[in-house]
Parts: sequence; structure tokens; C-alpha cells
Amino acid sequence: MAEQKGQHEKVQDGTEESKENPRLEQNQSEKPLSFTAMVVVTGFTAGMLWSAIAYICHFFSFTKIEPNIIFEPWAVGNWVDKWIGVVLSIVAYGVISIGVALIYYGLLRKFKSMWVGAAYGIALYLAFFLLLNPLFPSIKSFTAIDYHTLITTFCLYILYGVFIGYSISYEENELRHQDEKEKSGEVSH
Repeated sequence: MAEQKGQHEKVQDGTEESKENPRLEQNQSEKPLSFTAMVVVTGFTAGMLWSAIAYICHFFSFTKIEPNIIFEPWAVGNWVDKWIGVVLSIVAYGVISIGVALIYYGLLRKFKSMWVGAAYGIALYLAFFLLLNPLFPSIKSFTAIDYHTLITTFCLYILYGVFIGYSISYEENELRHQDEKEKSGEVSH
């Protein structure tokens, strides 16, 4: 008992033994997220954030397209228009956005410019309004939509693309820079 108490006091005093003991919580470092996990978190966050902002834009009549339109091809019932439909559609956009972020990761992560993210947002905008339009019957054709809706959604898609693109490209750049430092011997672990 006295021996255990003595060891406990050594650990609390901050002796060399306690500083080198890897089992102690103070000597353990957090493991960073893998790059793919960071992309998934970025995609989910972007989808939820920008769909929530789209709801705000719809609420203030900047756009006539309701963001819960995502359930239009599959959902039946009036629950889609209630608060549960709003919450579930925001989560659904988050889940879909994971795939969008993974596509960006696979194709465009090496580019450093935020303009690549903006171009990605424009490509998503065109894909939604021109290619996926038949899936959503309540959305009018591209030429029949009022210009307030077109401009608002265009800006939202650009900002969404920049959010995803810049987050992923920035992290890729930081990892590449850190690897170069380690290879040159500037940083040692």
C-alpha cells in the first residue's frame, strides 16, 4: 500500500517516470482524423449548413423552390411540409453532400484556387436544373423559373461549392506541405 502511494505521488509530482509513461492520459496525443473522414465530415456539414440557409432564403421568399423538394419523388403524405420534413430534408442534404464532397476529393482536391470550388458549384447548379429537373415535377423548366429564384439558387450553389472545394483543397495543401517538411527534415516527431 505504501509502495503504491509512493508511485502515485511520483506520478503526480511530474517526475521523469510520469512524463515518459505512455499509459497516462496526459502523455497521449489525439489521433487526427483521416483525410477521407475529414472529407465526409466536410460534406455532411456543408449539406446541412447550406440547405438550412436555403430554407431561410425560401422563408424570406428569395426563392420559390422549397428545399424539402428532395423528398418529392419518393415521399407520400403531408409530413414533408411539417417540421419533421424540414429536419429530415436538411439531414438528407447532408448525407447526399457526402457523396458530392467525395467526388470533389477524387477529382479536384489538388487545385489550390477557390475558383475551382466555385466552378464545381456552378456545375452542380447546372446538373440540378438541367439534368435532374425531370425528377422534380414541381420545379418549372429552367427558362420558366423567375430570376429571383435562379439568382438565389445560383449564389447558394456557388457558395456551397466554394465551401466544399476550399475546405478539401486547403486540407490537402496542408498535408502536402507537412509531408514536404517531414521529408526535408524540418519537422521531427
